[in-house]
Amino acid sequence: MAEASRTFYVDATTGDDGRDGLSPQAAWRSLRKVNIAPLRPGDTVLFRRGGVWRGQLLPRSGDENAPITYGAYGQGEKPVLLGSAPRSRPADWRREQGNVWATLPAGYTEGDVVRDLAQAKWHCHHEAGARVAATREGAVHRIECQQSGSRGNHIQFYTIGLPIRDGQTYRFRFRARCTRPFRIPGIALMKQAKPWTSYGGAHHQVARIGAEWAEVAIRFEATRTADDARITFFLGGALPAGATLFLEPRDLREVHCDQPHPLCVDVGNIIFDHGAATGVKKWSQDALQREGDYWYDAATWQVKLFSPANPAERHKSIELALRRHIVDEGGRSHVTYENLALRYGAAHGIGGGNTHHITVRNCDLSYIGGGHQFTRPDGHPVRFGNAIEFWDSAHDNLVEGCRIWEVYDAALTNQGSSPGNAQVDLTYRNNVIWNCEYSFEYWNRTEASRTENILFEHNTCVDAGHGWGHGQRPDPNGRHLMFYSNTAATTRFVVRRNIFANSTDSGLRLCSTDWSAGLDMDHNCWWQPNGTLILWLKHTYGQGAFAEYQKATGMDAHSIVAEPQFVDPSRRDYRLREGSPARRMGRLEAPSRSAQDTK
Repeated sequence: MAEASRTFYVDATTGDDGRDGLSPQAAWRSLRKVNIAPLRPGDTVLFRRGGVWRGQLLPRSGDENAPITYGAYGQGEKPVLLGSAPRSRPADWRREQGNVWATLPAGYTEGDVVRDLAQAKWHCHHEAGARVAATREGAVHRIECQQSGSRGNHIQFYTIGLPIRDGQTYRFRFRARCTRPFRIPGIALMKQAKPWTSYGGAHHQVARIGAEWAEVAIRFEATRTADDARITFFLGGALPAGATLFLEPRDLREVHCDQPHPLCVDVGNIIFDHGAATGVKKWSQDALQREGDYWYDAATWQVKLFSPANPAERHKSIELALRRHIVDEGGRSHVTYENLALRYGAAHGIGGGNTHHITVRNCDLSYIGGGHQFTRPDGHPVRFGNAIEFWDSAHDNLVEGCRIWEVYDAALTNQGSSPGNAQVDLTYRNNVIWNCEYSFEYWNRTEASRTENILFEHNTCVDAGHGWGHGQRPDPNGRHLMFYSNTAATTRFVVRRNIFANSTDSGLRLCSTDWSAGLDMDHNCWWQPNGTLILWLKHTYGQGAFAEYQKATGMDAHSIVAEPQFVDPSRRDYRLREGSPARRMGRLEAPSRSAQDTK
């Protein structure tokens, strides 16, 4: 006989993790308690409205008959999950020099050695045309690079089977030298097998490896309790062809940090006063020239910020967005999230690969993305961050009734690059999106992959490219529909009964591959009074050329170009007025919102 489903309550103010959580009076307190709880299919976790939690939500999977639900209870605003570290007190900052202020450096004391990595078994992997030869002499590993590849994962050097604990900080030490100087693109603490889930902060831009031996210490803060962790050096695209790298791993040791919210991963954005202003990310301290410019020092886990006075005396609230998903759902299935607010994360709001039967309903996501993803071989850093992303294989997922704003990349996206991945039966409907670089982004690569039954309908998309990140991007590209180069077999991809109003660059861009045989677009309302409305391959269409676009592409046969006539766009009230021409498109009504909801 199946066990009865249970409802657990979480209260950030009066909760206690020592209780059973089975009533509001016996509520838990922390996200950590939620993450380690042995939830069963059919269970529900409810966060008290008006409460605020920091960190990551690590959901558990339900089953086909009984999803696990994460939602809200009580009265008031939606419970808030923050992906940021606060630095709002004057004591959190000290003057570095002139107008440059720095967060306090974290202090550490040494704990137990987890593993002697000099004695561990290490593996070397190469793919996608990269080639290396690895040998070992005692504790020193010799990696001769013949072809470097183009991405970090094309050459990986790793060890597996490491035990870690959620919330614990670890220090990994190694020595290295190389016959040709280079920078290691990244070192990650992660799950040792698919899905490739992060288990802690990935350290980017490790000190340059030169011809002389140098010792390097990397710190990670674990976000899981697991015994299958792996440390991976990502070397592809960076280790030069013809070079020989010598690596001598030392140990993995527990260390204890004196800060409650250490800046252990990249800070991809700074949100001042709940969005009144944001920081401008720079890549060196020398580049800090104007108020709001900041640099994340990965070696010391500090933020350096240009400010004419102590930043916390100029702002009531300072949130440093950390490079990790607020909800990390890699490999999860049969999960529902509803009535939650996710804010201030520098990776994805909800992210992870190989998911299915995921429902995101009536959630708010804002100020997402901007974290350092990787550095290209030419030295240019790449930033990333989507509100909701379904990566690689994903099927039977639904996003509905959500409100999404101020996202570095895409509000909504399904995308992938693993050969043979399948993206099937994904639905996005009745969402309201504004001030994101892209409202909806799609691509899937390798001809062995497939995409089918994607439905994007009844969504209201406004002001693409008007968000905080647009002016900071090296590739400003504000579009409502961003269809990148796509080589997967794509069928029954439907975009209908949406509103696409105003963008910095164009309402739609279809890039270099024409997969439109599988694309169906119709009954949409378009509005772009100035500039380009559609960029289709190499053809540009303004609003006056909409009929020409329809004839040339066969798309949007019954769509219109007309101002949507929102109730009050200045207050982000995107309900339609009685006489709105968009009503003729069979539109569902957009959810209303008040100015208070944006706080």
